[in-house]
Amino acid sequence: MSLLSALNPPQREAAKYHDGPLLVLAGAGSGKTRVITHKIAFLIGECGYRPGSIAAITFTNKAAREMQERAAKLTQGEAFNKISTKGLIVTTFHSMGLRMLREDAAFAGLKPAFSILDAADAAGIVSEILKTTDRQEIRRAVSRISLWKNELQSPAAALASAEDDNARAYAKIYDRYDATLRAYQAVDFDDLIRLPAELLDTHFDLREKWQNRLRHILVDEYQDTNAAQYRLLQKLTGVRAAFTAVGDDDQAIYGWRGASADNLRQLANDYPHLRVVKLEQNYRSTVRILKAANSLIANNPKLFEKRLWSELGVGDPIQVLPAARDDEHEAESVVMRLLSHKFQHRTRWRDYAILYRGNYQARVFEQALRNEKVPYQLSGGQSFFDKTEIKDVIAYLRLIANGDDDPAFIRAVTTPKRGIGAATLEKLGQVAATLRTSLFDAVFSAAAATQIGERQLAPLTEFCNFINRFEARVTREPAGEVLNDLLQAIGYETYLFDQDDERAAQTRWNNVLEFAAWIAKKGEEDEKNLLQLTQTIALITLLEGREEEEPDAVRLSTLHAAKGLEFGHVFLVGVEENILPHRDAVDEGRLEEERRLMYVGVTRAQRSLTLSHCARRKRARETVGCDPSRFIDELGDDVRQPAKTDDAETKAQGSNRLAALKAMLG
Repeated sequence: MSLLSALNPPQREAAKYHDGPLLVLAGAGSGKTRVITHKIAFLIGECGYRPGSIAAITFTNKAAREMQERAAKLTQGEAFNKISTKGLIVTTFHSMGLRMLREDAAFAGLKPAFSILDAADAAGIVSEILKTTDRQEIRRAVSRISLWKNELQSPAAALASAEDDNARAYAKIYDRYDATLRAYQAVDFDDLIRLPAELLDTHFDLREKWQNRLRHILVDEYQDTNAAQYRLLQKLTGVRAAFTAVGDDDQAIYGWRGASADNLRQLANDYPHLRVVKLEQNYRSTVRILKAANSLIANNPKLFEKRLWSELGVGDPIQVLPAARDDEHEAESVVMRLLSHKFQHRTRWRDYAILYRGNYQARVFEQALRNEKVPYQLSGGQSFFDKTEIKDVIAYLRLIANGDDDPAFIRAVTTPKRGIGAATLEKLGQVAATLRTSLFDAVFSAAAATQIGERQLAPLTEFCNFINRFEARVTREPAGEVLNDLLQAIGYETYLFDQDDERAAQTRWNNVLEFAAWIAKKGEEDEKNLLQLTQTIALITLLEGREEEEPDAVRLSTLHAAKGLEFGHVFLVGVEENILPHRDAVDEGRLEEERRLMYVGVTRAQRSLTLSHCARRKRARETVGCDPSRFIDELGDDVRQPAKTDDAETKAQGSNRLAALKAMLG
């Protein structure tokens, strides 16, 4: 049996082609992961590529893990002669950048044990520069810096191109932020792409090394790449241009965070011999859902014409519910529909999703689901690593890995309290600033001995010596063992129970134990010490894949977070002007991106799709009138619109139906 016999003709063409640059336009539900994994197997099994010379790059750890598992499973089959994928690189853009920076840190003026700052650390530094705690102002500055980095603009270039005083002010903040990161021997998430792209640009020998190492690169979700990611891809592939870019211009929904759908157009310009393969057969949705999706997206100008089709049958009509009185009534109506549908079709809770434009819309649906005792799962909850107790422990690990990491030093030295007050830290900060050194190194300086009293300096010296003792252990001993000893040595369990009531403290301590167990397991599985694990922690979301199986629960999710997922039955709610499309997006000329977002919502549905909207909605302290979204009409004629009925009659019918349903569920 042929390696590629399970693929349809366009999928097979995409998997076999490896003579130059290839763009695979993969419509929603058209089997793009299948193409990527089969292509990896084909390159190794039929074309003789070493697994280590192939890199498949995607955007989330979850997607990378799924791709790795599917490629490994696939190559173990008889059709592939049980070939090995050991050494194959399946990773995210950020992890790939980290891998390169770790290996070539010196070229970037970094020591190998540099720190990776998360979003909270970055915001903290910007807050310090701005001398403000105004979250909105901090968020604006952080976002502006991030966009500049994604466009590969240095602080000097940002200042030179600033169009007004406002932009100049942000460029100066960027300059100070950049200098602070360099002083801390730290990078942020954007640097993990920007720095490798710049290094490959300026160092020929480095560029040659990586181009010789990686013989074929596959990029998933290509439409979500930004300028820095595109430059990195160009520099890694060089003149050979052996790459496969898989994407869908109709699902480009991240323009607001720097992604550029123009990268698709740019490919055709930069690579005149680009081969384009379209995947248009959809294996997810019914004909009616795809007909509506095609009708909707036809209102956007097209770079490449593409029309999804399916062999999964005509399917149920798309339903638009009568306008709800307000958002609470909308939530009640949707949940009632969902209950009724589940009862009639004997489905599972996990077959249903309620999708919305913004997180703020979730609250009333959560309430309505709780009222009916329906289990639900909310996407985009707090990350495990954002929990205070986990951040406390990580601060110690970061400091052990990199003594120049000042934010980690401040957090670790004050948690748990060890008699070191704000006044002492302020004096230490002045010493460090004068000497132009880190807080950690400043503790051991002659200036600290003269400017900070002996009694105040003693606990600081003791703390730093303690960190040094652990630093000597991290590269020699198992990660789990070192971390458990650290937790015991700082008395973190006792600290938690002194801080909180017993129940809350126990929950927090259990989180720490889970983290420690995960570190121990990861250290053994990946054969990494605590120092190496600490550098990757910032890029891993522990919650991803913690559950072996998805819980049997209704999924509540924003449209952005639902991309890449599929559900049997989808309720798309709040489909109104000013929400979807969002008012700001319309004002800023981003209507096409909002239409693509609606398209993503529609194409999540496998068998049924229901849309809802309100006649009036609560905004702040007042209630305002709402209009149905223009996108509803753009779905075409084959959409079942509500008949005009008396509101009281509709309410009575709904109440009667719910009462009958509850009686049956009894």
